[in-house]
Formats: sequence, C-alpha cells, structure tokens
Amino acid sequence: MRMYIGGHQVVSDTDFVELALGTPLDLWLGVEGESEMERAARLDAARGILADNPDLPDRVSQAAAEAIEQFAPELFNVIPLSRAAAPKGRAGRKAVA
Repeated sequence: MRMYIGGHQVVSDTDFVELALGTPLDLWLGVEGESEMERAARLDAARGILADNPDLPDRVSQAAAEAIEQFAPELFNVIPLSRAAAPKGRAGRKAVA
C-alpha cells in the first residue's frame, strides 16, 4: 500500500514528518559538520518560518503527543488522559489566611 500526502509519496518515517511539517527535519535539527555560517543561515530560516507560523510549535507538539499516545504508549509509559475531564479546584495553591 502506498501513502501520499499532498501528492507526494511517503516512503519513510522521515518523509512523513517532513511532509507533515512542510519543512525538512535538517532545518530544525541541523546537520553534522555544518559551518557557523550554514548554522546561522539555517537558524535564520527557522526563525522566519516560526514568525510566519507562530502556531507551528503547538501543532507539532500535539501531533507528536497523539502519535506517541496512539502508536507507542509502552515506550513512554503514557497514560492517556480524558480530554473531557477538567481539573477541580486550584491545584498547587494554598489558601492564605
């Protein structure tokens, strides 16, 4: 079975992540042996992408959490929380007398 995202065939986990993010992983993680000039250019491009897409870190974090919860909970000892249940009271705060 073949999987496509936006007309692009996904052939590896890295392809899936890069197509989901819309950017190559190397942009965020860097590459071994990059020069200071290459690193500065990469970080500048990353800052520009984040400035244009301020909700990108939240979307990436949510996608990663959902993937862990669905596909690998035993690797991270994850206990899924009910999204409908709201915490009661003000946890962590003590009443001041």
